[in-house]
Amino acid sequence: MIYATSGTIQSWAEEDRPREKLMLKGKAALSEAELIAILINSGTIDLTAVDVAKIILKSVDNNLNELAKLSIKELSKFRGIGEAKAISIVAALELGRRRKEQDRPQRARVTCSRDAYNEMIPHLIDKPHEEFWILLMNRANEILRPVQISSGGISGTVADTRIIFKQAIEHLASSMILLHNHPSGNLLPSQADKDLTRKLKEAGRLLEIPVLDHLIFTDKAYFSFADEGIL
Repeated sequence: MIYATSGTIQSWAEEDRPREKLMLKGKAALSEAELIAILINSGTIDLTAVDVAKIILKSVDNNLNELAKLSIKELSKFRGIGEAKAISIVAALELGRRRKEQDRPQRARVTCSRDAYNEMIPHLIDKPHEEFWILLMNRANEILRPVQISSGGISGTVADTRIIFKQAIEHLASSMILLHNHPSGNLLPSQADKDLTRKLKEAGRLLEIPVLDHLIFTDKAYFSFADEGIL
């Protein structure tokens, strides 16, 4: 596909150049494409950095959450984006994700499944593969820490009972919530999900570290085994 030339950014009016615009009008005045253009610094012979940024954004329907899912390899496929520029984009989006994580209050308390879901948004949002996590809690249902147990492929990951309860014992947890994501967006638990939940619930009963819930996480919603009465 051939895109029409837009000239160089240097030929634009000063107030329209991304860097100068940010200095003159503030960061909120810039579009997403202009912010990405600052990250990648330059375009191609016939495309400005803003043009390249617009093409990238168009490929994900201008959705920054979808952009955050692209790997360095996937970003590098765009004309004008080499490995260094792709790394800059990935690093900037990762900083944004970590900012969300730091904004959360310390020792949050879980009173319902929504609390657990909100706690895990910074850890599981935008993930293109399945991950299995546990939320370890004290007797007051305050979160001691989230722990990643495994990271797998698009359709599955491993959850080792021994590793899960080793973590719980080491951190002196009184209870836990299981969580794993479905990158497909499908909220329904598989039979394997149900079998694993029963197995871990029984292990928790024997070790007196009860499993209070199991959440299936997607970027927009979640499924709670406890809420649905199948824990």
